[in-house]
Amino acid sequence: MFERYKYIFNIALEAVFLNKFRSILTALGIIFGVAAVISMMAIGNGAKKEILDQMKLVGVNNIIITPKIEKGKGSSSQSNNESSTSQQSSDNKSKGKFSPGLSLKDAESIKKIIPSVQKVCPVVIYETDVINKTVRSSTKVSGVTPDFFELFNIDLEQGKMFNAEQLREGKAVCIIGSTIKSKFFPTENPVGQDIKCGRLWLRVIGVLRKREVNQASIENLGISDYNNSVFAPVQTMMRRVKDRTMITAASFHGSNYADYGDVIFSSDREGEELLKNQIDKIVVQVKQSSQITPTTELLKRMLLRRHQGLEDFEIKVPELLLKQEQRTKDIFNIVLGAIASISLLVGGIGIMNIMLASVMERIKEIGIRQAIGATKRDIIAQFLSEATILSITGGLIGIVFGLILSKVIMEITGILTIVSAMSIIISFGVSASVGIIFGYMPAKRAAKQDPVESLRHE
Repeated sequence: MFERYKYIFNIALEAVFLNKFRSILTALGIIFGVAAVISMMAIGNGAKKEILDQMKLVGVNNIIITPKIEKGKGSSSQSNNESSTSQQSSDNKSKGKFSPGLSLKDAESIKKIIPSVQKVCPVVIYETDVINKTVRSSTKVSGVTPDFFELFNIDLEQGKMFNAEQLREGKAVCIIGSTIKSKFFPTENPVGQDIKCGRLWLRVIGVLRKREVNQASIENLGISDYNNSVFAPVQTMMRRVKDRTMITAASFHGSNYADYGDVIFSSDREGEELLKNQIDKIVVQVKQSSQITPTTELLKRMLLRRHQGLEDFEIKVPELLLKQEQRTKDIFNIVLGAIASISLLVGGIGIMNIMLASVMERIKEIGIRQAIGATKRDIIAQFLSEATILSITGGLIGIVFGLILSKVIMEITGILTIVSAMSIIISFGVSASVGIIFGYMPAKRAAKQDPVESLRHE
């Protein structure tokens, strides 16, 4: 039995190679269909990985509160909502209302009052020059608590975390990113060394593990490049650099920036708006994802009460933004996958069409084979084998093209593509199935030919 089907397969293979050009044209639909499916699934996998990476960067169940800074009068990019909000704020201020801005007390109150909150971290950010010996580089120095590193899944590569005494007394210590280490301590252990940030000397007690952060994540999600940052206890920044709630002569200057010991606030904030907020952001982590929306509402109500009804803050939920982006990309990938799958359908129809034409061309051959003892099952097996060979060969070539196309897409567009084994198995399986399904009808038609009429056919 095995030898019989082997012989039939060889006949089918010979028929395919006898008409190479036609066979290639027949398989083109399968080739492009498989290549398209693999590349589209690779784009989908790449998008999913990027979203997951961004989720790690922004942390799980995090809510970020930042000050809302009113734009200047010359700004042309304000939306109607922003204009109405600004007008409302101006009206409230004219009525004598005053907001203390975002402060450490806000962070402390959030942690004490809202039961769904798991961790809270106030953050103060300054931009300054970091100096060590002959090396000088501009970077961000952030005042944080140890919770910050847990909230954003940042691990230490070496050294230690801030301890209770350093936090309480505002010790001059810091933890540096991997890029800072490479720039300032390329050949030596930075732990225990001193580094100068503006006019402030800080002792390095730890180094962060390197993290890959793409520019899109930095711009879209407001994520800092932790590799190129210096982190100190928040009390250290308050006591040794500047507590913005302290009113000084600088508060009344009309300059466009505030300079405190070579530490310059690097943002679009100006004058009073800059000094108004004691801290730059509060990161809040809730216990469960289901609590994010109600907690956001509670935070808004609470902060409005604390800020005298002035909505001078913004609340962002990066995880929800990323999930919405993921849904959008999923829909996009489904549409692209459906379009790519049409190529496989067209390829199958092409195989059926050519095989039907082949049956009409080879009626006499069919009659001769039947005359010398071939059964209907043999005829079906022969023509079905031809269709399957075309689809499998097209599938294999399509896999190669799909791998190349995925690579080309990534190189040209910069879109991350990841080809998975599952995408190859699915596309190849579909291509083989297409050959069997669309090849069965022509094979069945060939088997139904009357031997006598077939032998008479010219």
